[in-house]
Amino acid sequence: MYIHIGGDVSLQQKDIAVVLNLETVLPSQKNVTDFINAEDDNNRLQYVTDDIPRSLVMTTDRTYVSPLSVNVLQKRLKGDTDPLDIGPDQ
Repeated sequence: MYIHIGGDVSLQQKDIAVVLNLETVLPSQKNVTDFINAEDDNNRLQYVTDDIPRSLVMTTDRTYVSPLSVNVLQKRLKGDTDPLDIGPDQ
């Protein structure tokens, strides 16, 4: 099954390894910042839209910066909602 993660990007569910909530990451958590910078330096970071980033969706070969909340993405991964339904908790 494909999961819509924002913009015009959909990923196969089996390819999604990690979903990280950017809204809870503190500036002092340097390891997360270092990881994002390393992904960008290696051309593996893709911003899905220009909207405010709310989550990171990591696959084995890319990291996507998504405007969707972790709650919405988790519901889609669990099949609790229509995979294209953005809903009020975008």
